[in-house]
Amino acid sequence: MIIICSYNFARSKIADIQNVIWDLVVIDEAHRLRNVYKKNNKIAKAIFDGIANSPKIMLTATPLQNSLMELYGLVSFIDPHLFGSMESFRDQFASKGANLFDSDFNSLKRRLSTLCQRTLRRQVREYVPYTNRISLTQDFTPTDDEIKLYESVSAYLQRPDSFALPKNQRGLITLVLRKILASSSFAISDTLGGLISRLENKQKALLLTNENDCLENYVPDYESSKEDQDEWAESDSENDDNVTDEKTLPLDGEIQLRAIRAETQELLTYKALAQSIITNAKGEALLTALNKGFDKLKELHAPEKALIFTESRRTQRYLHDLLKDKGYDGQIILLNGTNSETSSQTIYKQWLLLHKGQDCITGRKSADIRSALIEEFKERALIMIATESGAEGLNFQFCSLVVNYDLPWNPQRIEQRIGRCHRYGQRFDVVVINFINRRNAADQRVFELLSEKLKIFDGIFGSSDEVLGLLESGVDFEKRIHVIYQTCRSSTEINNAFDSLKSELEDTINARMADTRSKLLEHFDEDVQRRLRICKQEAVEWRSLFEEWLWRLTQAELGDYAEFNSTDYAFNLKHLPDGIYAPGILQGTYRLITHPNGTEDHHYRLNHPLAETLISAAQNRELSPCEIIFDYSGHSSRISIVEKLRNKTGWLRLTKLSIAALEQEEKLIFSGISDDSVSLDNEICSKLFSIKGHIQNEISVPENISTILTFSAEKQKNNIIHGITERNRSYFESEMEKMETWADDLKEQLESQLKELDREIRTMKKEARKTSILDEKVSLHKKAKELERKRTEKRKNLFEAQDEIDKKKEIFLENIESRLNQNVNLTEVFTIRWGVI
Repeated sequence: MIIICSYNFARSKIADIQNVIWDLVVIDEAHRLRNVYKKNNKIAKAIFDGIANSPKIMLTATPLQNSLMELYGLVSFIDPHLFGSMESFRDQFASKGANLFDSDFNSLKRRLSTLCQRTLRRQVREYVPYTNRISLTQDFTPTDDEIKLYESVSAYLQRPDSFALPKNQRGLITLVLRKILASSSFAISDTLGGLISRLENKQKALLLTNENDCLENYVPDYESSKEDQDEWAESDSENDDNVTDEKTLPLDGEIQLRAIRAETQELLTYKALAQSIITNAKGEALLTALNKGFDKLKELHAPEKALIFTESRRTQRYLHDLLKDKGYDGQIILLNGTNSETSSQTIYKQWLLLHKGQDCITGRKSADIRSALIEEFKERALIMIATESGAEGLNFQFCSLVVNYDLPWNPQRIEQRIGRCHRYGQRFDVVVINFINRRNAADQRVFELLSEKLKIFDGIFGSSDEVLGLLESGVDFEKRIHVIYQTCRSSTEINNAFDSLKSELEDTINARMADTRSKLLEHFDEDVQRRLRICKQEAVEWRSLFEEWLWRLTQAELGDYAEFNSTDYAFNLKHLPDGIYAPGILQGTYRLITHPNGTEDHHYRLNHPLAETLISAAQNRELSPCEIIFDYSGHSSRISIVEKLRNKTGWLRLTKLSIAALEQEEKLIFSGISDDSVSLDNEICSKLFSIKGHIQNEISVPENISTILTFSAEKQKNNIIHGITERNRSYFESEMEKMETWADDLKEQLESQLKELDREIRTMKKEARKTSILDEKVSLHKKAKELERKRTEKRKNLFEAQDEIDKKKEIFLENIESRLNQNVNLTEVFTIRWGVI
């Protein structure tokens, strides 16, 4: 069973996760856990504790951004003993940054090489073909009323205090309100209405702003509120900087009441202005943009489909109505976090009827309705208008036009949007359309940074691994832009602020940290590329082999209970054999999942209930010795090592070897001999079973033959055990070396603390000698004495602490040593007399 969940869900269910013995935990976007060593990172710490004893693979495009401490955080998830403590790592490596001594650098690289593999997208182009990105821009010029609305609400948001907005989330809420303001007048009108209602309630109750209010309460139509809140919370735990200095509001009841009424009246004026705006210039420009985009798709011979992103459900409804009235009626799909629209529900009901009884229906309405909407978009509709939240985690390789109606300031969000279409499996170049407000200097500069400096919209990979990876955080970048919007009023101030941010980006992109990351983590030489080619080839071959085994086992187990089409790898299950039953097994057409698969077929795979039931039945069946004739003459291809056995006979036994040591391992051992006393190795025996055979009759195995086959199996068993023992010995030695280094790191940290105290004492005494003021001299001598007392105490504790470190090291190694004890079991699976014709 495979479970897929979000970080937040994992944290909420961490007790349940901790109780499961996982075979493997795969952590995607692992850089989000890089600050696990920081006190306030609750999600990372909870996940760290919950999966501490599970094997892990961590995937990230940005393992090292601005600090080597991030590596410490990520590595500690995989192996908390690779480095010493956080303090020892900081002293030894992180504090030196890109100026590491060669010896320290080589030590760090050597340790990381045991568990880090860095691969860039450009290095795997041979195996993962990517199409290009083509950027188009659509200018628009807002009307005077739109400008007046924007400037009025913007000035309101720039104020240091407000009754409508809570203090503790002021930065995040003003950011979201700015996004809604830029989205559409209809979206900001509804949002202003919500703020007005809150102020009216305050007037009635004369209550202060509820500091614990959620972002959703202020902007219910904004789809990314939960994600923004989580990201800002994580960022705030790392940086306690405030966007603006909050002023204390007057607490006098009458003064407060007058202020609330004045603010309410002001917002009513803005809402009335918003409601008076019937058309939006950007909305009208969307029609032109779609025509440009579809023309480009025709030029590329790509299907005419467009995925439009907006961050507001209210703007989504506005765009739907606008496009519906302009000739796109019946060709528009809406996708958002609720999917409660009548049109979406109708599509969902039709989809359920169409696929009744098929595997594509999961029974989870939220997942199924998204599947229904995607299928409708793929098969019939022309345009999908999606919110970020609605499209999260979905793939749209069949669409190659992305329209950013609202442009996020977080570059990683933009990359994720475009990546919905520009990903593995996309056959055409992806066209990306962005809107530029020609009457908003700040909006123009944001697009310039994203396009020219971060290079998100053009090229094969869009924002490159290196450039996007150098951003400390997309949220922090977003916050920097928000500060500019909040504090700059004139065009000159805006341009100066963006020039400064642009300069910082250039410094970051050109920083030596990029070189450090490359040298530390990227070791992708020609040999690695050659091995990757071999691995890919072997993976394809093994997949084909497993599919063939599954197919043939299914044929053998079901027999006449199903009709098989070997050309299409499909079969029609008429009914199940007696004694075989499992929930989820339905009659009908099954097809191997890796073959061209219509949605009307059941997806047949190794972990399908039917496959699991058939495999279990075959595994548990007792197999008596029998004679099997293999028909090589009817085999479609030549197998030279089997061809040599034609017209020969002999004996063959399959034995299962189970070994429990560091890991639970199982090996299959073939033992074979021909009647002319020639031994058959594993390869020959296994190849015999790649051709069809016919069971003749049950037989008994002569004692001398059984002895020969048993001796062969024992010999192979001993060779396998020897190899495993050598591998485990090598592992134990590497663990010993690692733990010695871990202990040395911690001991050096203890000694460095003593050295630091020595330095402080010398400095204190030097200052005492310099001063001629008696009180200062006495005070400094007292401080020096106190430091000397601490040093003496620390010296006393040093040996005890070092002994404790050694004790932990020995316990760890003893635990590994106990796991090295092997429990070996050899079980006969079957014995046959064979013949090849």
